Amino acid sequence: MKNIFRLRKDNYTQNISRKAKSLVETMINGQGLGDVKDQRYGLFPMSFNGCEVISVYNALHHVGIPQPIWELASYMERYRVLMGLCGCNVYCLGRVLRKFGADCERVKDPEKNGGDAFIVSYWTGKLFRSSIHSVFCQRKENGILIYNIYNNCPTVRLISGLGDLMGKRCLITAYAVKGVKAAKDSK
Repeated sequence: MKNIFRLRKDNYTQNISRKAKSLVETMINGQGLGDVKDQRYGLFPMSFNGCEVISVYNALHHVGIPQPIWELASYMERYRVLMGLCGCNVYCLGRVLRKFGADCERVKDPEKNGGDAFIVSYWTGKLFRSSIHSVFCQRKENGILIYNIYNNCPTVRLISGLGDLMGKRCLITAYAVKGVKAAKDSK
């Protein structure tokens, strides 16, 4: 079995060797498509468990401070759950956003308090008996744009509200992404 204490370093080395220009310059949709599917997080490729990393990547890109996805994945390895089997601890996404320079706030109702950009994490099925998914959302006049809505969807989806995304499924947490932190707040 691979030495679990070397996993973060091994994944970083592997991810950086697979780096692609497209993973720095554009928003990511479809974690099972393109170059992102081969990036590693924990014991698995990001096509399986990378939605939290991708939602943070898209949020940072949106506010104008894009980061290479392999750098985010390496940093976020410290917050993975069950070696990445369950992705990342979604309650730590705000910490990661702030670490990389974003101003964010955890909110209970992203439709009311999420501002023009936010990350939502929700159950994809029955509470505690299904997987979770995290997406980056951007509010527009005619609805909400959802990035990385499905594993194999290469486009942004426009929905009228979060009910269209989650249905009766339960919201776990949400973070309003307000912009770049002021210089005095960057510690």
